[in-house]
Amino acid sequence: MAARKVFLIAALCSLVILVTFTGTTESASCCLRYVKRPLPCRRLLGYTIQNINTACDINAIIFHVPGRFVCGNPNMKWTQRAMKCVDETRRPVNRIPKEETSAAPKLT
Repeated sequence: MAARKVFLIAALCSLVILVTFTGTTESASCCLRYVKRPLPCRRLLGYTIQNINTACDINAIIFHVPGRFVCGNPNMKWTQRAMKCVDETRRPVNRIPKEETSAAPKLT
């Protein structure tokens, strides 16, 4: 009987610890500080905007580079240029509308 109580208490403690840590895992994906050096545009795969909320303490731009994430200060010029670079590389190439290409010249 005593062994069951000990097991039950241990199970409850484990559950409380597990719930406590899983609730704070979101903060592990937050930027805590900024990088100081600009990133080359060719290495950037994308970015995510981090806003201050209950889990994250600073506003940041999280740049996706091969194998890791890098945090940039959204107020810095290089960060804004890098975001623009990513946006431009993702933008589809402007194409000539079909009306202009499909119309054959009229012969008179």
